[in-house]
Amino acid sequence: MESNALALNLIQRVNVGDSLTRSAVRNPQALALVEGDRQLSYTEFNEHVNRVSHGLIDQGVEVGDAIALASENSIEFLATYYACAKIGAVCVPVNLGWRSDEVSHVLRDSGARILVVQAGLVPAMAAPAAAAEALELVVVVGSSPATLGDLSTMSFAELASYPDIAEPRRLVDDRAPLTYLYTSGTTSAPKGVVGNHTAVYLESMTMVIEGQFRADDRFAALLPMFHTAQLNCHCTTAVMVGAAIFIQPGFDADALLALIETERITQIFALPMMYRTMLDRDSISRRDLSSLRRALYAMAPMPQEVLERCIEVFDCDFYLLFGQTEMSPTATIFRTENQLTHPGAVGTPVVNVQVAIMGDDGALLERGESGEIVYRGPHVMTGYLHNTQATEEAFRYGWFHSGDLGHFDEDGILWFTDRSKDVIKSGGENVASLEVEKAIYAAEPGAAEVVVVGLPHAHWSEAITAFVVPRPHAHLDPAVIQKNMRNHLDAYKIPKAIVVVDELPKTSTGKVQKNRVRDANVGLYQGI
Repeated sequence: MESNALALNLIQRVNVGDSLTRSAVRNPQALALVEGDRQLSYTEFNEHVNRVSHGLIDQGVEVGDAIALASENSIEFLATYYACAKIGAVCVPVNLGWRSDEVSHVLRDSGARILVVQAGLVPAMAAPAAAAEALELVVVVGSSPATLGDLSTMSFAELASYPDIAEPRRLVDDRAPLTYLYTSGTTSAPKGVVGNHTAVYLESMTMVIEGQFRADDRFAALLPMFHTAQLNCHCTTAVMVGAAIFIQPGFDADALLALIETERITQIFALPMMYRTMLDRDSISRRDLSSLRRALYAMAPMPQEVLERCIEVFDCDFYLLFGQTEMSPTATIFRTENQLTHPGAVGTPVVNVQVAIMGDDGALLERGESGEIVYRGPHVMTGYLHNTQATEEAFRYGWFHSGDLGHFDEDGILWFTDRSKDVIKSGGENVASLEVEKAIYAAEPGAAEVVVVGLPHAHWSEAITAFVVPRPHAHLDPAVIQKNMRNHLDAYKIPKAIVVVDELPKTSTGKVQKNRVRDANVGLYQGI
């Protein structure tokens, strides 16, 4: 007979895995996942996850054990994630853009006992896996083209062939860790953000409310699932309401436009540059996009001209989410009704999150005053893995400190100024790189992508410097851009140099890596 504690936990607990169970009970035959020619109903998806869960238990996985996951977007990715949730294991998604030494650090730091890896990624994972002391088993999705030395291996198909489809019966605390999501380190190794069941469950419910998700929605999942935005803003929320997820291997403008038309997609999540790429396709005028209800963008600001075109062409509600991995990740939403009245803002607090602006002394500031953006609410992470000092620093004064700078305007709408580390100190003035980037977009319609950084300069200390990627067939003249920027910025904020480049270094989720831009151009002003 099972313990009273387990019985009570199964009745009352907050567990992300249970949201899948409940959707399968409510809508057993509803379409859950589509990947290529593979389709699973909610009953089939839930049974598949339960088989994987029992397979992991059969391999000796205990509550709290870490399971690393290196995979592109796939049914197996989501099956592993939900299996970890149901049995109380911790899922550790591997960012496929990491260097080998970063993967090694994550496998060691997380103490991963099992690595689930897509077959094509086995060669890249071989060296980090061999160096991970705690790793006992590698589960390969598909047929592997390479071996993993002395490590034990098995196929995912074998793991998922366990005959028991009953719900796993494990005692999992509400605040037990669900994920270790590692943030990219620019000057140090990635930090493990400990996400817990309550945080992700309530963040998913928040997105149901704020994103207006419905059971009859059909989602295109094209951004990497190893990133919290795709995983916990769209996927877990879609599963919670019992909607369909069309899994895409990545972004392809023509393929996405065709998918929207043929599969009657209702909600999409893409980066600003992806929307711009779709707008530039000649075929977009011939596509039937009338099924779209809502379109989400994140990771970067949407230039106003692009946003206006998006609203006109896609003819649906556009909204921006603002937050970070430590917030699971949503903190504010830039609502449809504010998109054109407050261009450039990041919105208002979502349900379950309290947002404030704090000064250096810990005092909360009034509307109109600038300071650090801080949060309270159940979305907040448990802490940083094995890093008590960083956790205490992030939670000082009884708030979570975002590292972002901003202010609330008189309408109660939040404006993001910059990451504190990206503020440029030039000639005794603090200049927000984001403000300069927005001004370049406004001054030069031919700019496809812009990043602004501060570079060492003998006179200015840091010289404001812009790197601009032109749109196809556009010719950019730095002197003309600087002249046109005078209509949008104070003179001291205009870049000392504008460099036209073919591309910018990005993370796997499309964020420009400002640290790499700075490092690669640190000597630009030498001798000046």
